Amino acid sequence: MAISSKSLRSGRDYPGSWDQFIDWFHNEDSCIRYLEQLRWPEGFICPKCHLKEDPYRLTRHRLLCRGCRYQVTVTAGTLFSKTRIPLSQWFAAAWYITSQKHGMSALALQKILGLGSYQTAWSMLHKFRRAMVIPGRDRLSGLVEIDETFVGGRDSGKIRPPQPDSRKSIVVVAVELLEPKGFGRIRLHRIPDTSKTSLRSFVLDTVRPGSIVRTDGSPGYGFLSDEGYFRDKKVQLGATEPAHITLPGVHRIAALLKRWLLGTHQGSVLPEHLDYYLDEYTFRFNRRKSRSRGLLFYRLLEQSVATEPVTYREIVKHNI
Repeated sequence: MAISSKSLRSGRDYPGSWDQFIDWFHNEDSCIRYLEQLRWPEGFICPKCHLKEDPYRLTRHRLLCRGCRYQVTVTAGTLFSKTRIPLSQWFAAAWYITSQKHGMSALALQKILGLGSYQTAWSMLHKFRRAMVIPGRDRLSGLVEIDETFVGGRDSGKIRPPQPDSRKSIVVVAVELLEPKGFGRIRLHRIPDTSKTSLRSFVLDTVRPGSIVRTDGSPGYGFLSDEGYFRDKKVQLGATEPAHITLPGVHRIAALLKRWLLGTHQGSVLPEHLDYYLDEYTFRFNRRKSRSRGLLFYRLLEQSVATEPVTYREIVKHNI
């Protein structure tokens, strides 16, 4: 039975509790069947000839297209491709990651799953973080506040003027402001500098033209009107009022991000791997109002089967 993308329901489409999780995914076969439903919700489609017809099952892992005779596994071309880790452990990791409000560190995941090495837990977490960002996702819209902050190092405040410190990273933060109050979605990204080129690339990728973009007086945002945005300049350079007062949204998000990095991960994040953690925090924040942790588990697995495989070496070198 295929899982419909509409009207998802706890206890039917995803487990609503740990007891249900154990009951649903008690062996590898049950995990394989669930992944097949996620990957082919309308029924099997051959990735080679695109024939939509139930395949022959050669083994519990391997399927054979009835048309072109192409052989495929449900994990091929996904985040789980060529994994030596049982799917039951991947599923358990996904459940723990999404059921904990603030997530888990690699050390905590290693202990709770009984994994043989810290490296394995670290790699699993980073692979899931890659799946937390959907390519081509909707851009922010409406009233969007944008500013930059330092993450890491001794000082993590506003970056005017920047001080050289190899442990610090510049992170640009964008948040939708709702009326009469509150936050919508956020976007976070590490940038090499605060130049017009870096800021322009971020804004074009994350904010829909026609939106109102609230910024400080930095000349780096001078491109906004030319690109179809309405700029609301709240802080002028040299002003005595600090940015966290006139741009409270992004600075609230930045403070929460830094608290999460220090609390869950003890601040032990290398600059070259920071983007993975930013993706996880964005995933969590944008789904903070989710009615069910089980639904987050479902979404993470759903996005995992749509995520291209990556090796441990590529993650370490950030070569992706």
